[in-house]
Parts: sequence; structure tokens; C-alpha cells
Amino acid sequence: MEAARLEITGLLRAWREGDAAALDRLTPLVYEDLKKIARVYTRGERQDATLQATALVNEAFLRLVNTGVDWSDRAHFFAVAAQMMRRILVDAARRRNRAKRGGGAVQLHLEEVPDLTGARSRELELVDDALNALAQFDPRRAKVVELRFFGGLSVEECAEVLKISPQSVLRDWRLARSWLMRELSQPVSSE
Repeated sequence: MEAARLEITGLLRAWREGDAAALDRLTPLVYEDLKKIARVYTRGERQDATLQATALVNEAFLRLVNTGVDWSDRAHFFAVAAQMMRRILVDAARRRNRAKRGGGAVQLHLEEVPDLTGARSRELELVDDALNALAQFDPRRAKVVELRFFGGLSVEECAEVLKISPQSVLRDWRLARSWLMRELSQPVSSE
């Protein structure tokens, strides 16, 4: 596992330094991990849904390749990938929900890193709105939620990305989860 992490980090750095062949070697190494994350997100979608796991990965990968990010390591790559997938999923949810806004409280459990298989698009949209609100006054805790909730990163991987201790990640995760559960339990007004 550690060898694979180091290989991915090395290829990201080579790609950053202009080695176009590094991207060709990198793609198969990260693609399956990206696809695993995407399968979790899209498992609960209808069969005829326009955003399937492969499409989500392809769209995210295209955006990642064209970002011009100065990749530092594997964890950084997957953190940005999580952010890309979040944006793609939320944008798709917003498009689906544009015409049908509803009220009521959202029941979303943030006890652990959640399985998004049953998440409906409106819930995803509301989580994104709440996460954006959290980011306004506590960007690091919002980032922890994004990395764990949308990216499926472990506590250790989050700590690596954010350059903080695993204990700080756990503390941020607990506090952010409590804040988000409170926010998401509030009734939503119809628009």
C-alpha cells in the first residue's frame, strides 16, 4: 500500500514537472480508486440516471487533468478529486431540483463517514448549502467534512492533506458533524 502511495506521489510530481508520459502511467493507478468513490455516490441512483459512476469519474478526471494544480502527493490529489466530485454531484442535484423545491427537515445521519447510496439529490444539495455556510466561519472543519463525506478519506489521510494531527481531524469532524446535524434538522422553507 505504501509503495503504491509513493508511486502515485512520484508520478504526480513527474507530471507536474512536465512529464506527459507520467499522466499515462498515473491514470490506471488512480482511476480504480476514483471509481470506487464514485460507485458509493451513485449506487442509489436510478438506472436511467444521467450521472453514473463511470461518467462521474470521467468528468472529475477531465477536470483534474485540466486544473493546473501543483500536486504535492496522493492525498492532495484525492482531496481535490473529492472536491471535484462534490461539485459535479451538487451541480447535477441542483439541476434536477431546480423545478421542484420542497420543505421540511432533512434526515441525514453523520455519525460516521456516511454511505451516500440512499442520498436523494435534494439532501445532497442541502448538505452542500450547509457545508458552504460552515466554511464561511470555519473553513478547516468544512474541509474535514468534505474530505471525509465526499472524498471518503480516512482520518489519517485528512490529517495528511490538511497538515494537522489526526486528533485535530477527529475533533473537527465531531464538532462539524454536530453543527451540520443541527443545521440540517431545521425546516427548509419552500422557494
